[in-house]
Amino acid sequence: MFVGTVNPNVDSTTGMCPVLRPETISFIGTGNMGLPLIRKLLDGGYKLRLYDKFNNNYELLEHPNAIFCASPKAASQGVETVITCLPLPVDVYENMMGGMGALAGMQPGSTWIDTSTTDYHNTLRIAEAARRGGISSLEAPVSNLSHMGVDFANVCFYVGGGQTAYEANRKVIETMGRKSFYVGEIGMGQTVKLFTNLLFYTALPVWGDALIIAKSHGVPLKWLWNRARKSNCGCFVVDQLTPFMLDGSYDSSCTLEIAVKDTELVCDLGIELDVPMPVGQVIRDRYAEAGRSFDHQENHVIVVQLSELANAVSVQINGFTAPSPYGRNKSYIRSSEMVFDHYGRSKPFLHESFYHDDRVAGPEDQQIADILIDFLALVNFRILKETRKLAYEKGLSNQLITEVVRWSCGPSWVGDHEETFQPKFDSVDEVMRLAGSLKLPTIQKIADITGSPVSGAWEHTVQPAAEAGV
Repeated sequence: MFVGTVNPNVDSTTGMCPVLRPETISFIGTGNMGLPLIRKLLDGGYKLRLYDKFNNNYELLEHPNAIFCASPKAASQGVETVITCLPLPVDVYENMMGGMGALAGMQPGSTWIDTSTTDYHNTLRIAEAARRGGISSLEAPVSNLSHMGVDFANVCFYVGGGQTAYEANRKVIETMGRKSFYVGEIGMGQTVKLFTNLLFYTALPVWGDALIIAKSHGVPLKWLWNRARKSNCGCFVVDQLTPFMLDGSYDSSCTLEIAVKDTELVCDLGIELDVPMPVGQVIRDRYAEAGRSFDHQENHVIVVQLSELANAVSVQINGFTAPSPYGRNKSYIRSSEMVFDHYGRSKPFLHESFYHDDRVAGPEDQQIADILIDFLALVNFRILKETRKLAYEKGLSNQLITEVVRWSCGPSWVGDHEETFQPKFDSVDEVMRLAGSLKLPTIQKIADITGSPVSGAWEHTVQPAAEAGV
């Protein structure tokens, strides 16, 4: 690998070597996020050279098409494509650069694909070093890589970089997941991943606080969950993450460290693009507080426990178990029968009896539920407006934004009905009345932001076609 000098094999007109079609792949990062992707590649018949400094997934040692190597450089020798899936930007840099890094072992014409969620400036620095060696680079942050994505086959990738390299590696990318979206140059993919993740990260602590309010008023939580998931506050968090709150497991498919990193990165991007993100900053601060309060390897939904501990209230339901091996029952086997929504997204079938609550909800419970539902729908709408503005500033079109949100971990009823949704601003005062003396700083701060409709953030802005970008 030529770093710092011009590779003589590089085409002087294009600046790149011909992109090689992948046959053997190097995969760096075999942890919680990387392992499901590795399994997909092995099932697809690819031969893999693997590296992870922990080498903790011993099941891969037994696979005839998987070989563990001693360094990123060794793993990347003689392959056409190198894929990284690592927790933090510093991890990506350390595994790619230096004398034992992957770039030192890669051949001209090969491609580096980074599926991590990272700082795109970090990606650009590595990509420039790769370019000097005739190596193509793609950012392809993976979305929906949680229990829903892995078990339900809804994983997708937002790809930024050279389109020739994308087309050469598209089969590999889509072997690992359901869909891929080519979104433009490096930086666009990370922007998409970060703003769609923020939709998810915002709903999570707000819904957790809503459950605490409901619990304090004696509202049956399982009944509330069933009502909310079918309502206008329905979203990925309500539908798929509530069980991990109700069984107290907090979802082991993703760590708190990832959530802290992602929320910080998206707010940094807002500062870079001069896009105000008041709700996003509240959410970033809440996850940062969780990062200071709990071990960084704790499950990411544990952010909800900040409010549980502050109020001596648990939303856990005795005897309830999330329908996932990422919940309390690690040996849970999901149904093989899948159900599909209008857009083709899939999830395992759950009989309606699973949602049944033995406790009977009365008229007051229904009134409280409607207030909490209207408030979360309002918050989902507000954060969607903030993230759309971020995406506009990077040049993404309305149509592409809608599509990538729909296939992310941030879809919602509000997102699917954005142009006709009418937010109920009176729910802000009502939810604070219900909160009473409860210590719920996230809801309080967001209520202060979202209480007035007199703001450009509430307008149904539609980007002119001539400025639509990608």
